Amino acid sequence: MSRRFDARTTSFDQEGRLKQVEYAMEAINKAGSAIGVLTPAGIVLATEKQSASALLEQSKQSEKIYALDKHLYTVVSGVTADANYLIDYARLTGQQYRFAFRDIQPIEQLIQNICDLKQRYTQVGGMRPFGAAFLYAGHDNEAGYQLYSSDPSGNYVGWKAKAIGNNNEAANSYLKEKYKSDLTLEDGLDLAVQTLAKALTATLTTEKIEIVTIVKRQDGSVRGRNLEEAELAKLIEKNQPAK
Repeated sequence: MSRRFDARTTSFDQEGRLKQVEYAMEAINKAGSAIGVLTPAGIVLATEKQSASALLEQSKQSEKIYALDKHLYTVVSGVTADANYLIDYARLTGQQYRFAFRDIQPIEQLIQNICDLKQRYTQVGGMRPFGAAFLYAGHDNEAGYQLYSSDPSGNYVGWKAKAIGNNNEAANSYLKEKYKSDLTLEDGLDLAVQTLAKALTATLTTEKIEIVTIVKRQDGSVRGRNLEEAELAKLIEKNQPAK
């Protein structure tokens, strides 16, 4: 008699796999591409904008890149509603740490708190995994610039460069080939745009991508800056593959 191993989150199949978690990952792989590139001078987050009906009012804020704290930013790939819940949880956790210790929470510790919650949703009956993956980018005094990814299973990994979302295999292969540890921030921007061009099936335009740079300033503060349309246009013109 056959058994439905994918009926419940907590049911392992005969190969020891959680099907519901794998389904969540598949949903993410069909979502928009997102790229993170770590350099000694800062971090670049680049993402494909969500396509929306021309009848909708234009959003006043990004739907893919968010600030979790003053020193930490994230780019989302997957179900936006699930991501919003985790983003609110991360912001609350960070502020509770700040209130208790009068300091920013170390980045890896904050990410571990988020991933503990995500993992809990894979082992409790009546719940489903969060259908969202994240790239986290930021700077703290513990480890400097850091780039992490996390998936619906609650697993998180540190990276020098990483792509998630649609066509991530081709994008990660390109990053592995082209990434160098001595990249400048400008080189990181070029690499991120080139990788997006590999991941996207359509031609790059300023309406289709969004890029944020995260840099530690001279006063010690960490700032994430959205590139303006003119800057995006120059990057695309410089890095658009020849037809």
